[in-house]
Amino acid sequence: MDFAEYQRLSRRTAKYPAIGHPIVYPTLGLTNEAGEVAGKIKKLFRDRNGQLDETIREDLKAELGDVLWYLTQIATELGFSLEEIARYNIAKLADRQSRGVIRGDGDHR
Repeated sequence: MDFAEYQRLSRRTAKYPAIGHPIVYPTLGLTNEAGEVAGKIKKLFRDRNGQLDETIREDLKAELGDVLWYLTQIATELGFSLEEIARYNIAKLADRQSRGVIRGDGDHR
């Protein structure tokens, strides 16, 4: 499956309440799901000394899929394709790397 197909198919299940601007709900969902990923990884190290098994991997795959779904809905609501975002991100990172500023912080380095 490519980005365009995923973006198109994911819209079939994009049913969420209208609470102001249409990016509000999927943005809240994205932060929630990203938190679930972080929580599972935290518990992996807290409870299992970082020992990853197939069950944990599958749980993380499911949560990452939810992150992808919400990210896709935000992109779609803003009129971006996932491919456009991916290409932009790779170009931005390559530019930073070529200028020796891949490390550090700030959006405009």
